[in-house]
Amino acid sequence: MASSSLRFALNHMIYPRFSIEELMQAAIALDIDAIELRNDVGDNSLTSLDQACTVGARAKELGLTVLSLNALYPFNVWNAERADQAERLAALTAAAGGQGLVLCPLVDSDGSGAPTDMRKALVALDGILGRQGLKGFVEPLGFPFSTLRFKREAIAVIDELGLGERFSLVHDTFHHQGAGETELYPQRTGLVHVSGIEDPGLDFAAMLDGDRLLVGEADRLDNAGQLIQLLQGGYHGHVSFEPFADSVHAADDPIAALKDSIAFLREHVGA
Repeated sequence: MASSSLRFALNHMIYPRFSIEELMQAAIALDIDAIELRNDVGDNSLTSLDQACTVGARAKELGLTVLSLNALYPFNVWNAERADQAERLAALTAAAGGQGLVLCPLVDSDGSGAPTDMRKALVALDGILGRQGLKGFVEPLGFPFSTLRFKREAIAVIDELGLGERFSLVHDTFHHQGAGETELYPQRTGLVHVSGIEDPGLDFAAMLDGDRLLVGEADRLDNAGQLIQLLQGGYHGHVSFEPFADSVHAADDPIAALKDSIAFLREHVGA
């Protein structure tokens, strides 16, 4: 049995068709106390300071914590454009009362060969996020063409720079399996994202975002096992649902589908 209770959150990718208000109401309906906002869900994205201030006030009124804005991409291709983007997203996150900004690395699937420099990016982001009182959540992406696949690589750079107070990891159960990684860093983890894979013929190295479902009985990613290890290792943060599959997004009764996934995880994690 896990050593502490599961605390769930809703990432806006759960149902991109929802407005931010609808996302917050879904959290309330599910007795969930935290949400993650996004800048990549079309018309429902967080895009302006006025909107962010309204969202922050509404979340506070409803008793919801805004965990993050997702995401700065590609954070490790650092240039003037990325610096401007980071400043803008940090300001939005702070205005919405968010705790931090998710940082995703370049996935070089088209072979563009864009130069990456995680050290340079983290040093610059330490200043940008610090001015807004925010954390940075570094999310290694397990795709074969990702320029940052492994959590251990992120930890090494963060420690080399002495920036452990600013930056922590996103443990994404999908990307953890996709990278074939075995080490977990529960006490260095700031956020956890969960989603499931059920196709028995799908190789983990070939998984794509569109394959990501809610976690259920046919899950092949061992979400429950990963969560047990994280909780037993001292992780005390939220576990945020982040499926990308069109079939999930189009669900006729999204609240019922989420209730089923929550019940499955509670039963199998024992928390």
